Amino acid sequence: MSIKSAVTISLVKEAEGGPFVFWHDLATACAKAAELGYDAVEVFAPNADAIPVEELRQLTDEHNLQVAAVGTGGGWVIHKWHLCQPDAASRENAKDFIRGIIDSGAKLGAPAIIGSMQGRFEGEVAREQAHEYLREALNELGQHAKGAGVPLIYEPLNRYESNLLNRAEDVVSFLGTLDTDNIVILADLFHMNIEEASVADGLRAYGSHIGHVHFVDSNRRPAGCGHMDYAPIAAALKEVGYAKYASAEAFPWPDSDAAAKATINAFEQYLT
Repeated sequence: MSIKSAVTISLVKEAEGGPFVFWHDLATACAKAAELGYDAVEVFAPNADAIPVEELRQLTDEHNLQVAAVGTGGGWVIHKWHLCQPDAASRENAKDFIRGIIDSGAKLGAPAIIGSMQGRFEGEVAREQAHEYLREALNELGQHAKGAGVPLIYEPLNRYESNLLNRAEDVVSFLGTLDTDNIVILADLFHMNIEEASVADGLRAYGSHIGHVHFVDSNRRPAGCGHMDYAPIAAALKEVGYAKYASAEAFPWPDSDAAAKATINAFEQYLT
């Protein structure tokens, strides 16, 4: 099996300016993705009810695409909920929001991603307590996703976006403390470029835990538009036997069409 390509589509008005290639128009985005040769789309919606399951099913069938994953970050961007907040009600709101996204994505065979909704430790919540909140949430949500027939994707972020788990060795160690076996890792090359001495070695450390890749450059622009060295990254992914999606989560620079084209060109150069 080989690595498959995907491109992001954001439906979240509040996230405008963020690192997503296509925006708001699912039909046009799917048509353009298919025209460029992408295998799939990754969808970021404001909530579970805003994931248009039937429309997406029709569009992906029409264009011979899959839905690679669905994002949960709308819960943070819109509501400011996350899994490590000090009050139990807010943590439960975050988990309920994520459960809904898991269920909607599962109807399309797509796993959900927990990125920004993991939160951070600060104020009255110490590091150890935050890790326990995260552990409880991943155990619970991982099993919920398992019941829906999909894995749950956890995305380690860089230190400026979360202070919970940033480096591969710490993430792998934390995974070993979970009761669920249904959590996989999203290896985001932008975040890893900040945190790892070697992105390739970080990928090797993740190994078989990798369940999704965000294929992006060092400056969060499309692959090939920064200074990322993709040859050793591609070699590491091959070495660990990775054969799932490499998804373009990048700024639409200089515009969406150019970003999508740059990414698929880099994908074909390095990952096929």
